[in-house]
Amino acid sequence: MPEYRRMQAPGGTFFLTLVTYGRAPLFRAATAVELLRNVMAGVRSERPFEILGAVILPDHLHFLWELPPNDTDFSSRAGLIKARFTKALLGGAAAGTPECPSRLRHRERAVWQRRFWEHTIRDDEDLDAHMDYIHYNPVKHGVAACAHAWPYSSFHRWVRSGACAVDWCCACRQRIVRPPVFDRIARTVGE
Repeated sequence: MPEYRRMQAPGGTFFLTLVTYGRAPLFRAATAVELLRNVMAGVRSERPFEILGAVILPDHLHFLWELPPNDTDFSSRAGLIKARFTKALLGGAAAGTPECPSRLRHRERAVWQRRFWEHTIRDDEDLDAHMDYIHYNPVKHGVAACAHAWPYSSFHRWVRSGACAVDWCCACRQRIVRPPVFDRIARTVGE
């Protein structure tokens, strides 16, 4: 079995991508989004971290997390979120039983892909590029025409704080928008 190595950066900032099993659109339902938010709040109260940016799409999530000083463990936080969300979603139900013998052996339910993608943010430019990626993701995946039109995104918090304009990359009123170019971060997003 391969041994996966994750970057260890105490107090670092990390971009994470979590994907549902088989790309199932679990988060199409507002109740699932609310359940995820409650689970995350519980994990954050036990294992604090800051959520700098986030987007919840029907079949995957992107986050920018900043860990406390001297803490490198984003991996167990992601694992707790996935496990607790699965338990809350399915309870004792066997819904989504995987066909894969490996998933059966590991007692994994068919809710999440086994692993997740991470990237350690290197500098402010890297942070800005990944934040833009998060905020533009609903447009990229065709679930919203503009970033402001997607309700499950940190974009709205950034607009309220004044750090981002509400019409950023906005195509409303037949505006012609040149989408951001994400070539530099394409290998870091896990899609």
